[in-house]
Formats: sequence, structure tokens, C-alpha cells
Amino acid sequence: MRVWIDQDLCTGDGLCEDHCADAFKLLEDGIAYVAELGVALNDPGGAGSLARVAPRDRQSVLRAAEVCPGECIFIDVSDEMTATNFSDVA
Repeated sequence: MRVWIDQDLCTGDGLCEDHCADAFKLLEDGIAYVAELGVALNDPGGAGSLARVAPRDRQSVLRAAEVCPGECIFIDVSDEMTATNFSDVA
């Protein structure tokens, strides 16, 4: 599973980081970024900045996408389905 955030849609609430700090970081600009093992990726804004999700964090990442008010978290589960916004499959 991999995840990315569309920063143009991010509302900066930080709920994603609350749900999974290993996969999401709210930076000083007030916008959330994806992270791998707690380290923010610095190439924001699209599917090119996909972060791998550790198996232990998968449920937390799904929950973060579900509760995101900006609906800006996109998940790629290539083996299971195509990249999609989680709210589209809920």
C-alpha cells in the first residue's frame, strides 16, 4: 500500500497525523505531507510522491483517509485495486 496527499485540498486539520504519525506529517506551512517511517517526503502534490505504508500502519492510514475533512488522502493498493480516494470506496 502507498499513499499520497493532494496539498491543494488539504485543510491542515492534522487529523491524518493524529491517526498515523508514521505516514503523515503536518509541517510548518500548515499542510500535511506523506511520510515514510515518520520522515516527511519533500516532493508534495501528486501520485509521484507516493509513500510506502508499513503493514502495521495500513488500518491507521485507511482511517485517516476516511476522516480527512479535505478528502485529500489518496491510497494506492495496486494489488487490490487502482489508486483512489478512500471516500470513493467507502
